[in-house]
This record gives sequence, structure tokens and C-alpha cells, in this order.
Amino acid sequence: QVQLVESGGGSVQTGGSLRLSCAVTGLTIGSHCMGWIRQPPGKEREGVASIFTDSGATYYADSVRGRFTISRDKANNTVYLQIDSLKSEDTAMYYCAADGAYSGSGCYARLRRTLFNHWGQGTQVPVSS
Repeated sequence: QVQLVESGGGSVQTGGSLRLSCAVTGLTIGSHCMGWIRQPPGKEREGVASIFTDSGATYYADSVRGRFTISRDKANNTVYLQIDSLKSEDTAMYYCAADGAYSGSGCYARLRRTLFNHWGQGTQVPVSS
């Protein structure tokens, strides 16, 4: 059974930084498209970053490019999302998700459409001014 467990969320002030972690079990992330998706209160979910874990190629939503960094640690089967220069509009539940061996345009498409097979329970990130 595939499980994704997010951690690292919590209250933070605007301008601050956070690093979210996604520990994966039941699936070896050696060659998968992994993503981070967020859902602000009362709004639709938005794919913010994805990574093809084999090559390390990364993809970002325009709204977060330059402030968010996705990375992976294959040895520890964990995916990270570094968030810098936090803004109030970053307030959301952040979910980690995993899919199959989709690279390049396939991994980017999954980000855009938030199409992933496996999802975590999410971690809350409230940003206050």
C-alpha cells in the first residue's frame, strides 16, 4: 500500500520560509512523477511543483516559480518543497502526490491537471502578515 505523509507545515509570517517533507512508503521513488499541490481555503486546488525523480527535472506553476523549489532524496524516499518569501496567498493545505514513470511533458501535464494516482493527507500552511 502506497502511503505519502507530509510534514513541515505550520504558521509562518509573510516573508518567511518553510520546507515541507513528503515521506513515501510502499513505492520506491526512483522513477516517478512526484508533485506538490495546494488548495487555498474556498478555492480550487493548484499544482505548484512536480519532479521526475529519475532525472531530477522539475516543473513549476508560474505563480510560484522562483520562490518554490522541489527536490527529492531517493536514498530516503522523500520529496521536499522549499518555500521562500512566503506570501499571504500561499496560505493553503499542501498535498504531496505520486504517479507513474512520466517524465518531461507527461510530468508537467500531471502538475497542470493535478492528475496523480496517490495522495497524502496534506499539511496546513497558514501565512500571516
